[in-house]
Amino acid sequence: MIRCVIFDVDGTLVDSVDLHARAWQETLEEFGHAVTFEEVRSQIGKGGDQLLPVFLNPEDMQREEKRISEHRAALFEKRYLPQVKGFPKVRELFQRLARDGKRIALASSAAGSELETYKERARISDLVEIETSKDDASKSKPHPDIFAAALKQLGHPSASETIAVGDTPYDIEAAARAGLATIAVRCGGFPEETLRGAIAIYDSPADLLASYDESPLAGR
Repeated sequence: MIRCVIFDVDGTLVDSVDLHARAWQETLEEFGHAVTFEEVRSQIGKGGDQLLPVFLNPEDMQREEKRISEHRAALFEKRYLPQVKGFPKVRELFQRLARDGKRIALASSAAGSELETYKERARISDLVEIETSKDDASKSKPHPDIFAAALKQLGHPSASETIAVGDTPYDIEAAARAGLATIAVRCGGFPEETLRGAIAIYDSPADLLASYDESPLAGR
């Protein structure tokens, strides 16, 4: 029986993947690193500590990581955060989970301040029991730190009673490294073949809600 559900946020509960990709692409170009939108987008779901080494050599990482990350954060907050919208039926899905007595946690690579905005846009601020952000993890996804932090705050429930929900292969890998199975959603825009490690795949939170009784969330 599933008793705890740990959700990724970007691309899973809110429509933000393209916006993050644009912010990273613009920032990297500002610092002289030409990358395509598609190249950056394929890395969204990782935090900056894992994304930047894909595009920067070790010397550039040492010299520029802090400045690039700060510039990207400021750009995203000013230009792109106001455009983030919650996906349809997220609140209704959380309400269904709450009615079933399931505990709800968030495990996001976002900064804590961004996470507050995401909860408001998805209309779930009053339905989340536990939340972890990049501030709670030494390394971001695909490392398991963020899921491990959520599990700790939940009181270390067993893997058989806990499931993750995410939209990227990095969510699936991070959850697996924390001992958890993952339900994947396609709404983050990642190719389905990259989500094959999930135990079930749905189009969106709305699709997961519509299929709730037959989904792994029902725990039957």
